[in-house]
Amino acid sequence: ICVPVLQAEAQAQKKPFVHHAAHLVVHGTLHALGYDHQTPEEAERMEALEKHILSRWGVPDPYRA
Repeated sequence: ICVPVLQAEAQAQKKPFVHHAAHLVVHGTLHALGYDHQTPEEAERMEALEKHILSRWGVPDPYRA
């Protein structure tokens, strides 16, 4: 994870740095475990897992506008 890019993305998306960092860690870990988002079905499953895990850490839905 490139911290300057992470900071810039968090600022651009108006998200706390730690929330965006947590999302990227979860997202990357799910990819390492074999999850993907190439199809709508895969994306829905992966995003649901991300939201579930992040919510347990007190991080709001990263896909909510």
